[in-house]
Amino acid sequence: MNADLVVRHNPAASRYETEVDGHLALAEYAEEGDRIVFKHTYVPPELRSRGIAEKLVRAALEEARREGRRIVPQCSYVALFIRRNPEFQPLVAG
Repeated sequence: MNADLVVRHNPAASRYETEVDGHLALAEYAEEGDRIVFKHTYVPPELRSRGIAEKLVRAALEEARREGRRIVPQCSYVALFIRRNPEFQPLVAG
């Protein structure tokens, strides 16, 4: 995994994003009241298998936890990430 990868929260675009080698990877969400619905995670084919999606989603979920927000993992990658990292399970809205 790229340790110096910088994940930015871009609230105007409703996504967390990072740029690597001129390519944009992102985790898109929508806000529904006090919940954050994660809709889609995208990493360009050129960047896959480098841990970038994991870093994006981890940063997004850590921010949600700090803010006391609940999340809805509609994105299959976010749901898989939470299954693999049960410390984030308490964030999932019931």
